[in-house]
Amino acid sequence: QVQLVESGGGLVQPGGSLRLSCAASGSIFKVYAMGWYRQAPGKQRELVAAITRGGSTNYADSVKGRFTISRDNAKNTVYLQMNSLKPEDTAVYYCNTKPPAATYWGQGTQVTVSS
Repeated sequence: QVQLVESGGGLVQPGGSLRLSCAASGSIFKVYAMGWYRQAPGKQRELVAAITRGGSTNYADSVKGRFTISRDNAKNTVYLQMNSLKPEDTAVYYCNTKPPAATYWGQGTQVTVSS
């Protein structure tokens, strides 16, 4: 059974940085593109960054130039480096395949940007 476990969230001041990690069981990284998604209170879940098996990336306009997605297929892990964080980045962050699979959603990791 595939599981995705996110970690690395926390409380950070505006302008700060965090690095999120997503560890997967199984071999999904070898097959699928992966994405980081987020859901802020009262808002729909949105895709913020994605990476193909070959390493091509794309980003939501709101995070371009500040976030970097990467993957380590040998470790079955995908990362999201977040720099220059803003209060509007506050959300629960999830990883999943792209497009997302309903059965792969994990618990997510909370990111709070506040002074």
